[in-house]
Amino acid sequence: MTTAPRFQTFRYWGILCCLLVAGGWFGGGKAVAATPGEYIIVSGGPSLLEWEQYRRESHRHDKWWGNFIRTARVRMEQIQKSAPGTPITWLVYGPGYQRRAAEEGQPLLDNITSVRDKYGINLVWFRTEDELINYINAGKDRRVTKVVGFEYFGHSNKYCFVFDYSNEVLGASKCFLHEDDLKRLDRNAFYRKAYCRSWGCHTGESFSAAFRRATGVKMIGAIGKTDYSKTYLLTLPTVSPEGRWVD
Repeated sequence: MTTAPRFQTFRYWGILCCLLVAGGWFGGGKAVAATPGEYIIVSGGPSLLEWEQYRRESHRHDKWWGNFIRTARVRMEQIQKSAPGTPITWLVYGPGYQRRAAEEGQPLLDNITSVRDKYGINLVWFRTEDELINYINAGKDRRVTKVVGFEYFGHSNKYCFVFDYSNEVLGASKCFLHEDDLKRLDRNAFYRKAYCRSWGCHTGESFSAAFRRATGVKMIGAIGKTDYSKTYLLTLPTVSPEGRWVD
């Protein structure tokens, strides 16, 4: 993709929220503050095998359709175990899974819906970056219900979340959230100590800093690529050996 720059602890009146780390525990084991809140997890769409067949084997993406679904499921389960009753909203890029479902002849949307039913979370399908931004800003009354956590599972580069990477066009994306679009986020939607993380590639190289400028909240991101190859073991993505996590 062209990357030129422009592109609570119970259900309650309070949720104990600190830095929910990747293992699902509160950072340092300490709760910093109590505030009404919502945890948002976003899953981008998978590549199509139709396009990926033209890549070299080592460069192919998403041989399995569920990389960004399974990892989101793992994370939601961790959050529910460490902070029971936390309201979780799961935003999923619907068109990507509709196209992959048609390609595979499988009921992938039903599979995703079954995760919603199993974990009792709020599933919201989105089709555009505008719909994603609008939900973050006003999906709930943000005067009362702040975003206390935000995590992204999907394709990305240093400037963008790319929701349909290689899903409509080989090696490109028509639906993406560019760092320049982050200024459209309402910084008052976020709890000041919200835990935010991108599990996509290269986010820590530019996008994370832009997110902090726009919202006032740190976002952990990767320098280098992230690896979803062990998803089938119910593990979260890891950063490539030459990379690291930064905030």
